[in-house]
Amino acid sequence: MIRAPSTAVMAAALIAVMSDAATGQMRGHGGPVRSVAVSPDERSILSGSFDTSVIRWSVVTGFAEQVLRFHSSAVNAVVFLSDARMASAGADAQIAVWTVGRAKPDMILSGHEAPIVALAVSPDRTILASASWDSSVRLWPLDGSGKPRVLEGHTQNVNGVAFTPDELSLVSVGYDLTLRIWPLAGGAPDVVTLPSPLNAVAIGPDGGIAAGAADGKIYFLTGNGKIESRIQSGRTPVISLAVSPDGALLAAANIGGSVEIINRKTRTVERTLVGPGLPVWSVAFFGDSRTLLTGGADHTIRRWNALTGELLGSPVVGAPGDPLAAFAGDHGAEVFRACIACHTLSEKDGARAGPTLAGIFGRKIASLPDYNFSEALKKMDIVWTPETVAKLFEVGPATYTPGTKMPEQRIDSPEDRKALTDFLARVTAK
Repeated sequence: MIRAPSTAVMAAALIAVMSDAATGQMRGHGGPVRSVAVSPDERSILSGSFDTSVIRWSVVTGFAEQVLRFHSSAVNAVVFLSDARMASAGADAQIAVWTVGRAKPDMILSGHEAPIVALAVSPDRTILASASWDSSVRLWPLDGSGKPRVLEGHTQNVNGVAFTPDELSLVSVGYDLTLRIWPLAGGAPDVVTLPSPLNAVAIGPDGGIAAGAADGKIYFLTGNGKIESRIQSGRTPVISLAVSPDGALLAAANIGGSVEIINRKTRTVERTLVGPGLPVWSVAFFGDSRTLLTGGADHTIRRWNALTGELLGSPVVGAPGDPLAAFAGDHGAEVFRACIACHTLSEKDGARAGPTLAGIFGRKIASLPDYNFSEALKKMDIVWTPETVAKLFEVGPATYTPGTKMPEQRIDSPEDRKALTDFLARVTAK
């Protein structure tokens, strides 16, 4: 009998392919990456940004497969509800529930009165929890069967939520110094007061709780709220936490730009991942418990080997599989590199999250057949020329083409804009 490969084997194969991709660092957002998530089958990555967009990425290619637009302000949290369903939440106090491949949300969850900053889905994937700066937590039934249950008690911003693996409780943390353990069956929560405002919470498969604080410390608690230990993770506030699926590691991101990899058994920092020095807003592990995603203020999603500290899949111009390998040394191609996640340059490569740019100059906006453009774009009279493309990136898509699904991107340098349009004129002509 020939057995089908296990999910773990398939996931490992996908990660191996991804590690060889030249586009291992994903850049398509026009603002800081506020949240990242990995789908249960590990074929997709979801990211939310201050640019108000959500992007669904292919793990294998590193390319954007879908850009989702609904939120009117920063997208603070994203989560996969299943392989085919996703949720996003933002500073507009709304939650959008999406199905893969659809351009509009299936369902909008409203009720919070201030920005939503964290989401968590129950282990059985029937309940979505949201944490808001309106000092509340809400539990939303994902079958749409009723109104959310509202958990009140925090007196300031609620910044994090996580379900316990036994599905009996929900843990929330807030800026009021408290960690609260809410029985899902009902009743008053157990309240633990800590010495510093709390920004994030993560729970291991053993039920152990970790809370990240504004004082740069991580507080370790038992499942029933007993404080076991604390460690100094860094000198700046901890803003995101993730536990590896095997429970061995805790990744702690801080506003200073580094990520500490902590041994949960010994409560020691094993290594520090150092990026460009800008805040790291989000972290998420793959199922292998060693591959870590980070999303940062430099608009970039990075992959790391958490066991070695190695940055994986760094883009190398000219490397095999690099779509821009033939243009090594071309300044215009380097400017275009931020666009390659969503756009191709030739008809044979087709569309990605955005339309192909083949034959773009001389083409009326939103006129390419077989691509689902925003209705707002279809009403515009813009014809794409080097001048109009340059203007698009001078003032930004939101200003030049209101209603676009394109992530907000600006190119401040006139020389860089000219290099880009010269490059497009050379390589996209039919």
